[in-house]
Amino acid sequence: MICILLAMNHCDPYMTHPRILIVESRFHAQVADWLLRGARALLADAGAVHDTVQVPGALEIPAVISYARDDYDGFVALGCVMRGATYHFEVVANESARGLMDLMVQQGLAIGNGILTCETIEQALERADPARQDRGGAAAQAAMALVNLKARWAS
Repeated sequence: MICILLAMNHCDPYMTHPRILIVESRFHAQVADWLLRGARALLADAGAVHDTVQVPGALEIPAVISYARDDYDGFVALGCVMRGATYHFEVVANESARGLMDLMVQQGLAIGNGILTCETIEQALERADPARQDRGGAAAQAAMALVNLKARWAS
């Protein structure tokens, strides 16, 4: 099992096999596939047990996490919001991020936010690709770090 490295570069052994729920929006399939691949690889390497559920879009992710809050130690939110010609981009990007932050701060949930907000499909693919920026893996790592910090203060 790999220890999750936190910002201070030390191993945190507080939770050995956390249960993580990945909630993914499939709106942009290629981007979603790569985000999911990166997140699953990180969680497998960390020894986490994980499930995955799919939702139509990024706005639904916070609701599903709220529904499952009592069944998992942490969550990974994955999706991609692409700028279009209307104000819809700002609404979806801002409200999905606000919803996740509300769950983290008000309910104390450990959530790694891997919802990309991009101008172009090329930007999204660069960020999602596990061989390049691996934002899915980064979101899973953030979730694991938060799970471990939460466990540290609970013990």
